[in-house]
Amino acid sequence: MSDPTMESRIAELRARQARAREMGGEEGLKKHRASGRLPVRERVELLIDEDSWFEIGALALPELRIAKHVPGDAVVTGFARLDGRNIGVVGIDSSVLAGTTAPISMRKQGRLIEIAQKNGFPIVLLCDADGGRIPDVMGWRFSQLPLDFKTFLKRTDGGPLVPRAAAVLGPSYGDSALHASTAHFVVMTRTSSIALVGPSIVEQATGEVLTDRELGGPEKALANGNAHMVVDSEADAMNAIAAFLSFLPANSALPAPVAPPRPPRVAPAELDQIVPLGQKSGYDMRRVIEAIADDASIMPWADEWGGSLLTCLARLDGQPIGIVANQPIVRAGALDAAALTKETDFVDLCDTFNIPLLFLHDVPGLMVGSEAERTGILKAYEKLALRISTAEVPKLGVVIRKAYGGGHFAMGGRPLHPDFLFAWPSAELGFMAPETGVRTVYRRKLDDAFAAGGAEARDRLLAELEVEWTAESEPWEAAAHLAIDDVIEPSQTRSILIQALNFAWGEAQRVRP
Repeated sequence: MSDPTMESRIAELRARQARAREMGGEEGLKKHRASGRLPVRERVELLIDEDSWFEIGALALPELRIAKHVPGDAVVTGFARLDGRNIGVVGIDSSVLAGTTAPISMRKQGRLIEIAQKNGFPIVLLCDADGGRIPDVMGWRFSQLPLDFKTFLKRTDGGPLVPRAAAVLGPSYGDSALHASTAHFVVMTRTSSIALVGPSIVEQATGEVLTDRELGGPEKALANGNAHMVVDSEADAMNAIAAFLSFLPANSALPAPVAPPRPPRVAPAELDQIVPLGQKSGYDMRRVIEAIADDASIMPWADEWGGSLLTCLARLDGQPIGIVANQPIVRAGALDAAALTKETDFVDLCDTFNIPLLFLHDVPGLMVGSEAERTGILKAYEKLALRISTAEVPKLGVVIRKAYGGGHFAMGGRPLHPDFLFAWPSAELGFMAPETGVRTVYRRKLDDAFAAGGAEARDRLLAELEVEWTAESEPWEAAAHLAIDDVIEPSQTRSILIQALNFAWGEAQRVRP
């Protein structure tokens, strides 16, 4: 046999590269497409800038070799550009052995994550996998998996953090679900699911028989905070990831990117009429946001989780900003444990990546009662208050209508060190709403009035006390004692916030210390 030549070696390389690009082969890809899902390499092409793909690990093969060819050990990893910026991509190939995880595929993923974190650019995770592969992770092999939690979940060496975005594009269990749990933004398609383990394991472990959708479909994932958005198609998912990353810097050591300013979609003058004065009248806070933020810049973040609180990324005169706003049409805007936990995560996202925060207050308080306690509202409140108070990005606040009790603090009230705090003339601030506060604080006094003069005497005293309480709650007293920085006209809110944000940043580079 003649000695090999460079030409023959190159030919062998090209043949191996071609086999790696076959993914699940003709039958595997046919079955995969029949499920309504795209092959992983087509997903990557939808995501990235044209002709920017730089792949690593394409020739990887499983440690345990079986008769079936497993290209890349069922995962595609590489680097590319998205809107002109570097990103790292992990794409699970579920056309091969259902995208199951084995040691080599995990090593590939860890290598990609390590390089992206070390060099400071975002990681995009395309999730579609059915958990661990048998027998590759059985017995001692599971304990020996190359899963380095120092890098897999989050950079822990003190270097700048990078954004992570995940698209859940099919049944995503095991390490695919773990990937999504690390992401700052998770988008799902309507036919996908996400859970710690899949239905087959749940049935064996608990006897509960569930479909993928019943276990971790979009409705479940949105409600429990495992996902932040649901879209109709895989192309929509890639667009959502691109939109999310457009608000964030490549890493936490850089300022967030600025865009050309746009006027808001709703004229700011309409703010004088949008919000009703009656404290119990409902309105959609989204209309207020649309009159403050730049047009076509508002990106909701986890709308269905803790629905009495809205969180969204947006732009204010081109500057990125994170908006936290009470939603009066959901439980009057009262905050439960889910809303507080969502807010903590969102504040952490914004503070980590140098995005200032705007709090729009219309909150009657925190949810109380046995259900609130059962769901851990006290711990959720404590964690949120600490996270807001330690956030180093600029924090602006506007009390739209009401800001009572712990709810006011949970929205970045004065004890949590906002840079600027304003109020509309319609604002009320205090420990409790007047009708509740008077009946609680002056209960004995009201009982005495009833005993002495009957219901008429009690009601007369109640009205007098409510007038007195309301006077103390109005924004004029708060402004007089510097509890707020100013009372502003609703129609001037956007222009005042633009100025306030500029002064809150000051002359330093727009990166938190």
